[in-house]
Amino acid sequence: MSAVKEKPARTGRGTPRAVVVAIVLAVLVFLLSAVSMTTGDYPLSLGEVVKTLFGFGDAGTEFVVTTLRLPRLLVALLVGAALGVSGGVLQSLSGNPLGSPDVIGFTEGSATGALLVIVLAHGSSSSVALGALAGGLLTALVVGLLAFRRGVAGFRLILVGIGVAAMLTAVNSYLITRASLQDAYSAQAWLVGGLNGRGWEEAGPVGLAVVVLLPIAFAHGRRLSLLEMGDDSAKGLGVPVERTRLVMIAVSVTLCAVATAAAGPIAFVALAAPQLAKRLARSARPALGSAALMGALLLVASDLVTRLAFGEEGLPVGIAIGAIGGLYLMWLLSSQWRRNRG
Repeated sequence: MSAVKEKPARTGRGTPRAVVVAIVLAVLVFLLSAVSMTTGDYPLSLGEVVKTLFGFGDAGTEFVVTTLRLPRLLVALLVGAALGVSGGVLQSLSGNPLGSPDVIGFTEGSATGALLVIVLAHGSSSSVALGALAGGLLTALVVGLLAFRRGVAGFRLILVGIGVAAMLTAVNSYLITRASLQDAYSAQAWLVGGLNGRGWEEAGPVGLAVVVLLPIAFAHGRRLSLLEMGDDSAKGLGVPVERTRLVMIAVSVTLCAVATAAAGPIAFVALAAPQLAKRLARSARPALGSAALMGALLLVASDLVTRLAFGEEGLPVGIAIGAIGGLYLMWLLSSQWRRNRG
C-alpha cells in the first residue's frame, strides 16, 4: 500500500502550489495581453479594443486591432507556449536543464532550412516557413541517429546536439556570405527573430500546431514523469518507453520548428520557461501547462517592453530575449556547477 501512496508524488501530479502558480501565470498572460492590445503608436482604450473585436469599431480602429496588433499578439502567445512545452519535454527526457531545442541544434536546423529557401530559392514567406519546418525535423533526425546507442541517453543527446548546432551555425554564416545583398538582408532580419510584421499568415499555422500537439503532450505528461524514474521502472509500471520517447521527441521538435518558422529563431524561451515554472512551483518537474504559460508570458512581456522602449518596429524581441537569456544561461551554469561541487 505504501508504494501506491507514494506514486502520485513521483509522477509529478499537480500540487496546490503548482495549481496556484498556473493560475497566476494565466492571469498575468491575460493582463499583459490586454495591455499589449491597447499600447502602441495609436493608443486605444480596452473598451475600444473589445468593441472592435465584436465588430463595432470604426475602420481605423479595426485595422489597428485586427490587422496589426491581434495577429502579432497571437503569434507571441502561441510561439511562447510552443517553445515552453518543447523545452519542457526535452529537459524532462534528457534529465538536464540544458536539454533545450536551441541548445541541441533543433533551432539552428530550422534556421538552416529557412536560409536555404531564402538564399537559394528566393522563396516567399510561406516557403521559408516550410523550409524552417523541414530543417528542424531533419536536424532532429540526424541528432537522434548520432546519439542513439541502445536508446538515446540524455547526456549524449545534448553533447551531440551541441556539436551539430555548432556546425549548422557555420553553415548559416556561409550561406549569408554567399547571398546577394538583398537576400542577405532578408536572411539576417529573419535570423534575429522577432514579431515585427507578423500577421495572420504566421498565426494560422502555429495556432494549428499548438491546438493539435499540446493536447498530445499533456496526455503523455504522466508517462513523461514516469520516464524520469528510469526506463526499467517505467516499463515495470506499464509505460511503452521507446514509443513514448519517440512521440514526445516528435512533438517537441515539431513545436520548436513551427514556432521558429513563425517568428524566427528566438533563443532561450524554451530553455528558461520550464525551469522558471519549476522553480516557482517548487516541484520536481513543472507541469507542461505551466511551462506553456511561462513561455507565453516571457514572449508577450518582452515584446511589450521592446515596443514601449523602441517603438512598434524598433528592437526585435529576439535580440532582447537573447540578451536576457545569456545572463540566465550564465546563472544556470554557475548554479549547476555549485551544486555539483557541493
